[in-house]
Amino acid sequence: MPATRTPHHGAVTDTERTPETAVDPLPLAGYTVAVTAARRREELGALLARRGARVVYAPAIRIVPLADDAELVAATRAVLARPVDLVVATTGVGFRGWLEAADAWDLPLVDHLRGTRVLARGPKARGAIRGGGLVDAWSPASESSAEVLEHLLSGAEGPLAGRRIAVQLHGDPLPDFVDALRAAGAEVLTVPVYRWVLPEDVVPVRRLVASIVARTVDAVTFTSAPAAASLLTVADELGRRAEVVEALTGGVLPVAVGPVTAAPLAAAGIVSLQPERSRLGALAREVVARLPERDPVLRVGAHEVQVRGHAALVDGRLVELAPGPMAVLRALSARPGTVLSRPELVRGLPGGGDGHAVEMAVTRLRAALGVPLVETVVKRGYRLKV
Repeated sequence: MPATRTPHHGAVTDTERTPETAVDPLPLAGYTVAVTAARRREELGALLARRGARVVYAPAIRIVPLADDAELVAATRAVLARPVDLVVATTGVGFRGWLEAADAWDLPLVDHLRGTRVLARGPKARGAIRGGGLVDAWSPASESSAEVLEHLLSGAEGPLAGRRIAVQLHGDPLPDFVDALRAAGAEVLTVPVYRWVLPEDVVPVRRLVASIVARTVDAVTFTSAPAAASLLTVADELGRRAEVVEALTGGVLPVAVGPVTAAPLAAAGIVSLQPERSRLGALAREVVARLPERDPVLRVGAHEVQVRGHAALVDGRLVELAPGPMAVLRALSARPGTVLSRPELVRGLPGGGDGHAVEMAVTRLRAALGVPLVETVVKRGYRLKV
């Protein structure tokens, strides 16, 4: 694709172009970001696209509709069987959905819980409790399940032995949370609201696995623990789990909305980036902050160049490149000033090739960049003239 130029007055050559005459590109221009979310994927995708990213949608999970969920009906009837001492609401959408589903099934859940102490994990859960006509008794400042568990085990709500505690789940089964309460002697009723399973169409997530391994995506975003676990499950089925883990620990940035979401990644040895607040906007801002900072801006002669995912930023111009020229530029920029031979550059070409393929890629790269960045060193190879 030809380099795009910003309209300006007067003839300004690329060599004469200054930072003042170049238009600042969008922060994620030139990068490809994958979205694994099923719910609110369009919202997250729009946040990333508005910042210039090329967005790839690969829903890794599917939500089982509440109206069809016999497991939720059974769990609700178990809660209604006898009085409940404590209820833990982990998410706003999940708790609200549970109350609405019970009402649709003519199950008197709200009346049954009126005398129960209801704990909220965060402000959204607290809002759902109040919106349902119940009273929230307590919520942690950290908005974390770990602090809720610490609160319960500390005896702040009284002894747990022999008490009935209903825990509203939202995709994540919270085994450590539930096991700790049971070990303290409580009878724990888990309420699986919005169960997540593999999507009916697994082709997009399989393609994402291949893209991660090939490093044709620059970052992968996760908004739920089941989506992270599901991606690894699909990679397992394809026999590519080790390759996915390697890519997500060396080149492709995994960005999770919070520590609960990141847990399956951490269990696989993948360290993910996380925003300070577990919100979609904060997740998008984390991607904006972290992707460009990993790619250094090089001074090549009178020009500045930054190699991004599928494009180069040259003196403020975004230049999208074909895979061959992109591979050559990436190799040269990884070792600026160093002469790389044709055989060395061949190894980075997608699909391989020979010395002629390298020469063609260099010719196309120079034509696309429009400025003299790549120098030929006779009988030796090519280098960036830093």
